[in-house]
Amino acid sequence: MRDRKILLAEDDEMLASLLQFWLEKEGYEVGIVSNGLEVKQSLEKALPDIMISDIMMPYFSGIELVGHIRNDLKANMPIILISSASNDENILNAFELGANDFLSKPISPSELLVRVSRALKAVNTS
Repeated sequence: MRDRKILLAEDDEMLASLLQFWLEKEGYEVGIVSNGLEVKQSLEKALPDIMISDIMMPYFSGIELVGHIRNDLKANMPIILISSASNDENILNAFELGANDFLSKPISPSELLVRVSRALKAVNTS
């Protein structure tokens, strides 16, 4: 179960490295992209098992990417959005478009790992 592929979309290099470290320590394979355009290019090559994306990124926001994944690609992989701007409108919009979960920054390593594991298990049981 732990050898799952995660696409991590985060434009803050230090945070991306930290999240990658936590996830890889648990056995996940993590690919990092730093903007919405790179997310779209990566998804054209292969779909990951789960995507974790910041909401505010260059080119395409995390919310726009959720819409692209659900409506254009028709992909059902879990999507966890993260943001320091955790206002209700962003969260509701993300869930309406099909996001599976939302984490506010600063991110707790244990909470991140539990939410990733739970999202992956939910896909396997549905």
